[in-house]
Amino acid sequence: MRTLSTPSPALICPQNSHGFQNGRGSSTSSSSVTGETVAMVHSPPPTRLTHPLIRLASRQQKEQANIDRLPDHSMIQIFSFLPTNQLCRCARVCRHWYNLAWDPRLWRTIRLTGETINVDRALKVLTRRLCQDTPNVCLMLETVIVSGCRRLTDRGLYTIAQCCPELRRLEVSGCYNISNEAVFDVVSLCPNLEHLDVSGCSKVTCISLTREASIKLSPLHGKQISIRYLDMTDCFVLEDEGLHTIAAHCTQLTHLYLRRCVRITDEGLRYLMIYCTSIKELSVSDCRFVSDFGMREIAKLESRLRYLSIAHCGRITDVGIRYIAKYCSKLRYLNARGCEGITDHGVEYLAKNCTKLKSLDIGKCPLVSDTGLEFLALNCFNLKRLSLKSCESITGQGLQIVAANCFDLQMLSVQDCEVSVDALRFVKRHCKRCIIEHTNPAFF
Repeated sequence: MRTLSTPSPALICPQNSHGFQNGRGSSTSSSSVTGETVAMVHSPPPTRLTHPLIRLASRQQKEQANIDRLPDHSMIQIFSFLPTNQLCRCARVCRHWYNLAWDPRLWRTIRLTGETINVDRALKVLTRRLCQDTPNVCLMLETVIVSGCRRLTDRGLYTIAQCCPELRRLEVSGCYNISNEAVFDVVSLCPNLEHLDVSGCSKVTCISLTREASIKLSPLHGKQISIRYLDMTDCFVLEDEGLHTIAAHCTQLTHLYLRRCVRITDEGLRYLMIYCTSIKELSVSDCRFVSDFGMREIAKLESRLRYLSIAHCGRITDVGIRYIAKYCSKLRYLNARGCEGITDHGVEYLAKNCTKLKSLDIGKCPLVSDTGLEFLALNCFNLKRLSLKSCESITGQGLQIVAANCFDLQMLSVQDCEVSVDALRFVKRHCKRCIIEHTNPAFF
């Protein structure tokens, strides 16, 4: 066996795929695991073919391949639209494509998908090749997206953490084998990480620069994690103590999503507001223990808060909405669907103070009626999206008032509402670009 001076590319392909056939035979796979997708290692394509007949056929094919006439920069631009596995396939076509496919400009992002992919091995092979010019470190890689790859483990993330110090974005949503240990490796070895998505990673309960998930431990030597975007949706085990630790280490957070983190309470939000004062977008949807006291804490963000989702937080009433309306005057988006304690009074506070509101969802709020809609129509002229799904007290009169004042309305949801066809036609006539979601079979 001869040794190649250039490491071979990584190919993500099913195990039953045929090996690449070159002039001297087929390439060799680095794994023979049955019934799974693995990272395969292939030798670079040969520079030239030796057999006369093959050489003649190759010359004819070259004359017919118009794509070879494109300049290198155009080829690289085309390759930039390919996912990681297809880019690896292109590297097997010929020597020229091999060199183009491994251009550093094409490897700022690695994107792998699929439940059967052996992601740990794929990441190991890819980073090994990308570290060829700068031993043991890959300076060009900034984004890794392996969402939905259920076979990803802590070992795969450790590979990324070790080799990619310039990593800025990591998405591992749905990879439920990831633990706190792997997240610690990433945040401690990738100081420039700004975007982290661990949604659906149910084992993740803390993000810090210390291995022990304890609020008593302050950030190591005053260091902070530079994460600005954090999505922990469906991290069911996250509790107030873990949120306290996250807040203490990630003080630069601007986007935080805690959807269905069902153990979070008002106390956790109090910790969050102590450290993270720059949050612009916050979601605590389906956090059933969050109440009006939590809204009082969130209101401390004041005019910095632009997006808030409190959907299905049944303990929130007009009192909590009043806190938000009074202090968060620049709020643009509010999702309060399923907050059955909200009434017309809460909508009035909101409309009179948050006049720049563009999107509002108050679906399944049975106590909101046409009176609340009138306050919205007379104060929130910039409203573009309004959801009133299953609002039993809404009638066509309220919709007509909204349509007569909010000309920029682009989406209106009145599913399961008792509204007449005439009212829907009135809305369509005054809001030309509005898409109406309804359940009235007579309106089309």
